[in-house]
Amino acid sequence: MARLDRLRDLGSDLSRVTERWVPDSWVICMILTSIALALAILGAGVGLEDAVLGWGGGVWNLLTLAMQFTIAMVAAHACVASRPVFRLLDRLASLPDPDRPMQAVLLACAVSLLTAYLNWALCLVGCALFVPFLCRRNPRADVRVLIASAYLGLGTVWHCGLSGSAPLILATPGNPLLEPGSGQPVVDRLFPVTETLFAPFNLIYMLVIGAAGTLAALALHPRRDPLTFAPERLRQILPAPPPVPEVAPTPAGRVDAFRGWVILAAVLLGYPLGHSIATRGFGASWTIDAYNVVFLTAALLLHGRPLSFLRACRQGVDAAWGIILQFPFYAGIFGLMINTGLGEWIGSLFARFASTGTYPLLVYAYSALMNLFVPSAGSKWLIEAPFLIPAGHALGVSEVTVLLAYAYGDSTTNLIQPFFAIPILAVTRVRFGDVVGYTFLIALVCFAVSLVALSLIPANL
Repeated sequence: MARLDRLRDLGSDLSRVTERWVPDSWVICMILTSIALALAILGAGVGLEDAVLGWGGGVWNLLTLAMQFTIAMVAAHACVASRPVFRLLDRLASLPDPDRPMQAVLLACAVSLLTAYLNWALCLVGCALFVPFLCRRNPRADVRVLIASAYLGLGTVWHCGLSGSAPLILATPGNPLLEPGSGQPVVDRLFPVTETLFAPFNLIYMLVIGAAGTLAALALHPRRDPLTFAPERLRQILPAPPPVPEVAPTPAGRVDAFRGWVILAAVLLGYPLGHSIATRGFGASWTIDAYNVVFLTAALLLHGRPLSFLRACRQGVDAAWGIILQFPFYAGIFGLMINTGLGEWIGSLFARFASTGTYPLLVYAYSALMNLFVPSAGSKWLIEAPFLIPAGHALGVSEVTVLLAYAYGDSTTNLIQPFFAIPILAVTRVRFGDVVGYTFLIALVCFAVSLVALSLIPANL
């Protein structure tokens, strides 16, 4: 126990350091922009004007992708903000035996893993709302461990799952890596999710890393003196069910409340996707657009009425503002990589210091480190793929192997990155420093498991 306490203290110390020294994510984006410009000039030998023009040539190239990820966040939030999902969360929280807190921890892990596999934003919002229900129904469960358990999916399986940003980008026609607008393409074909997300290695990794994280969370629950919320505080943090929208007693109000608009929109969205899957197959059909269709359709049907759906979407835009603002600036870095030869220069450095066997480990560690500073998997992949993939080619490592190593590293350090913990901390009114000791220990377990996995991963998946 003494060693566990020391590790928890180390996690808390790490949180205090990051909260003190790590600036806002947009500021970090500008710092990375400055570094990229300096590397283009000093390393790749590009003139200042050419570097600036290369950055400017990419800044508006990712608007389609930015809108796709914005809709993903908005649609997931709209699903969680519906009354059926609210009732489901309350019912789920009542399943564990109140006298057996380990059951509550296990349930929190299971819900987090499942929702993260389906949709990272669904996990982010849904698990944040689920924790107060769990605390109310399971008063003997430690709050800190419940929060760490509810956060587990984002640090383990989300990038292996159906909403994994990097795999979906490579599967989407017209993506910037395949058609960069200018410069050379990074990849020469699409990679359907059957080759990436549904690769046997990825499925096995997902099961192993999820089980390892769950066992770590269960082992961390205190045997005595758990930290719990007082009844007064529980009442303060319990979310209220979404209100039923009032129908205005006017012709316009009755038209707004007509359920037929929801059904029409759901059919128009869902039928083309269903037809594509039936005629072309799931692997060729599951792209970012298909993913968004599923969650928009689900949100429409869960709300049932237009105004309820629209209000939930409007609230979801608040959670997506970071994507809207930051993507053009990351697109500038992407343009710098593609248009100036900077990506090729950095890739040659990676290839020089790695071998075929060690390159996946290097990509994993690099991605994990960068995730602490750029907690945006899609935009970060667009910055890094232009040099990670060519370096892999030089070493005989396939695009899929590079992609999976990147995805695994991007997930692990989410457990010690405060950015994605903001929703769950806001709901529970707990400081990140109070829980990062637990998430840090889980991250150590996941890191050890991932190192073993990446030492075994085939170079040509």
